[in-house]
Amino acid sequence: MKWLEHLKTINHHKMMVMKLCFKAGLYKQGLLHDLSKYSPTEFMVGAKYYQGTRSPNAAEREIKGYSSAWLHHKGRNKHHLDYWIDYNLSGGAPMAGMKMPVRYVVEMFCDRVAACKNYKKDEYTDASAYEYYMHSRSHYLIHPDTEKLLLFLLKMLRDNGEEKTMLYIRYKLLNNKRRK
Repeated sequence: MKWLEHLKTINHHKMMVMKLCFKAGLYKQGLLHDLSKYSPTEFMVGAKYYQGTRSPNAAEREIKGYSSAWLHHKGRNKHHLDYWIDYNLSGGAPMAGMKMPVRYVVEMFCDRVAACKNYKKDEYTDASAYEYYMHSRSHYLIHPDTEKLLLFLLKMLRDNGEEKTMLYIRYKLLNNKRRK
């Protein structure tokens, strides 16, 4: 019944991201977040490689040398920095990260926080998403401005907690007005 456990993990993650996106004022993105995970291309692979402690895409990648589910997912979800990789027209490396719109950086932040909560469970702290990013950042192709904003938010979460970070995102970064 790995498929059922995988479905529960997806649903739990999606709900956590949705709640965080709602706190940020990104209602549509919260509702639509990761819908491609329910497609047969992603769901069947996720169920096959489900482990419960990490992404099934990592297990597929270790066995096959690539992850078909991830290639499908990143091409359909703008909150992944990999969606924004394109040819570099300014010289240097042939491919580069493009600057992401702020609302997708915020969704990416929410996604990273929710993923850490989902996999780390009781071991999660407000520093978890920052630590995971720092551990993995050497292989990312990310625009410097996008990385600067993401790191700022991850550090704010680490140092000030979720409530203050989400209030900053909603009312300062995204300039959403308080409802009266």
